[in-house]
Amino acid sequence: MTPEESAPAPEQSQTNPAIQAAFETIERLRTQIAKAVVGQNDVVDQVIASLVAGGHVLLEGVPGTGKTLLVRALARTFGGDFARIQFTPDLMPSDVSGHAVYDPRDQSFRIRRGPIFAHLVLADEINRAPAKTQSALLEAMQERQVTIEGESHTLPSPFMVLATQNPIEHEGTYPLPEAQLDRFLIKILIDYPTENEEVALLRRTTVDRIGDDLDVTGVEQFLSAENILALRSVSASVRLDDAVALYATKIVRATRDWPGISQGSGPRGAIGLVRFARALALADARDFVTPDDIQRAALPVLRHRIAPSPESEIEGLDADKILAGILQQVPAPRS
Repeated sequence: MTPEESAPAPEQSQTNPAIQAAFETIERLRTQIAKAVVGQNDVVDQVIASLVAGGHVLLEGVPGTGKTLLVRALARTFGGDFARIQFTPDLMPSDVSGHAVYDPRDQSFRIRRGPIFAHLVLADEINRAPAKTQSALLEAMQERQVTIEGESHTLPSPFMVLATQNPIEHEGTYPLPEAQLDRFLIKILIDYPTENEEVALLRRTTVDRIGDDLDVTGVEQFLSAENILALRSVSASVRLDDAVALYATKIVRATRDWPGISQGSGPRGAIGLVRFARALALADARDFVTPDDIQRAALPVLRHRIAPSPESEIEGLDADKILAGILQQVPAPRS
């Protein structure tokens, strides 16, 4: 056997072990979350991919579809700090970020940190609070810091916000500001479970159980902050061909002058497509992004970054239908 035949392929020896280890961690995450959440496999996969990509998630669905349960199950797998903020109409910005408190013992002010100072933050029913309070998350989500009494405080790393909201049509809700929506890497629409899933859910929550507590006791903790940062590092190393990067850019640019869209996606849309597509590739144990990954990422990454025109809404065309039309018209690169 010649030295060339005996030597391992450089690319395989350098990338495959890290990719495989990351893939196994993601698979274990799926398994653990499934112990609490019945069905909703696509939703679970997208939340995990966003965690790996280092982005924030907006979950929208009618009450009772498992939004909060999913976030609590994810938090259960993680050994870092977890905080839950219940958004209400009377919630103040300082209730989120924190405030200064006067200490009469030494006649000075000290900072009392709010629940935003956690690795994983559940913003429950975020659209129940007015825009002033919702905007308290803006600096935290983008800069990974908050300002209290003129002083900046760095948030822990990793930091991730998972916000739930009910559809805007429901009474007592407020639309999120566009600037805040743009800070979410993806928006996930949670639909009703299938009939089989609903039967399984019914049995899991009623057999030998009293009340309607969200049971996540079967989910095992196995992730640390260092594990998540390592996953994100591997995801960032997933290869992106120039042709695939151009494809993602063309999709986003098409939203800006597409008929039926009154406001297209900004540059964060293309950045989000690539980040999320890399995480999807990693979840499939691949070290490269394909055009299919970009297409799978398009709806969750862009649906909250475009605004259908009034004419489109009259015709029953929502953001997803418009984006599907764009994906059909923008040619994907050939391998």
